[in-house]
Amino acid sequence: MSNPRVVVLDYGFGNVRSAVRALERVGAQVELTADKHAATEADGLVVPGVGAFAAVMGGLRAVGGDQVVDRRLAGGRPVLGICVGMQVMFAEGVEHGDRTDGLGEWPGVVDRLEADVVPHMGWATIDAPAGSTLFRGLEDERFYFVHSYAARSFPLTDEEQSATPFSAPLVTWATHGDRFVAAVENGPLAATQFHPEKSGDAGAQLLTHWVDSLR
Repeated sequence: MSNPRVVVLDYGFGNVRSAVRALERVGAQVELTADKHAATEADGLVVPGVGAFAAVMGGLRAVGGDQVVDRRLAGGRPVLGICVGMQVMFAEGVEHGDRTDGLGEWPGVVDRLEADVVPHMGWATIDAPAGSTLFRGLEDERFYFVHSYAARSFPLTDEEQSATPFSAPLVTWATHGDRFVAAVENGPLAATQFHPEKSGDAGAQLLTHWVDSLR
């Protein structure tokens, strides 16, 4: 089979060039674009994100990225969110007292970390669940985080989960001050709070696992 076609969504917020290079190195055919058709039809879509939750949501909506993500997931087509690209998958973000609606793919709130030092910047270990595809063989590795906000709970109820055709989400955790969501694998939707494209060999292996899942 030919290498999977991956679109990195280019909407003005994200380390897009480093994400493109990292995905190319692990065997994906990568296109950097905001074109809705290309983003919808690719084998995989990557939603990067840096900066403020509200600004990222504004950028996504400006290029119709919210519709693309929703359409892909409704059809069971893979999406990978990175950093704020993961945060916007939640129902809302709270920054400086202001609430912004997210994409609402998961319930829950993204808010400021409660820690002595914020932002959380640097390498950290993760606590991955059994059965993880992304973290297979990487359970003891460290990944690179740069963030001040995170989801500190994952309140998807059994009733809500039973309304979807997918198995229960696999949630990976990390700790900075208190515990926060470091990654989620939920059917076609996967996301990481850390930057796999900046996480050396471990990040490259995680991206390899994701790209291989597109074949």
